[in-house]
Amino acid sequence: MLSAFVVVYLFVLAGAAFGIGALVAAKLLRPSLPYARKLSTYECGMKPVGSSEVKLNIRFYVFALLFVIFDVEILYVYPWAVVVREVGRPALLEMGAFLAVLFLGLLFAWRKGVLVWE
Repeated sequence: MLSAFVVVYLFVLAGAAFGIGALVAAKLLRPSLPYARKLSTYECGMKPVGSSEVKLNIRFYVFALLFVIFDVEILYVYPWAVVVREVGRPALLEMGAFLAVLFLGLLFAWRKGVLVWE
């Protein structure tokens, strides 16, 4: 049993080492020649006016976050649906409670007007 966890830990360490190694290699090997014109904002050949920061409405972020939440719920519902007959009624009640909480969250977001795309 312990050896199975060792293999998982080794895969996690190898994945982290690969990711960190790729970032370090990119930092060391890429050419870096910063100068003022290169670092300026490009706006279709026109001289930049003002800051390059764009302030977006918070609704876009909340809408995206709600999408992620309800998209990730499928990660919990699908495996449960595969084994629902084996786990029995208690798991059915627990999934019902889980979906009820998600539905209440959706109703709350809907009443607050978060789902209105203007």
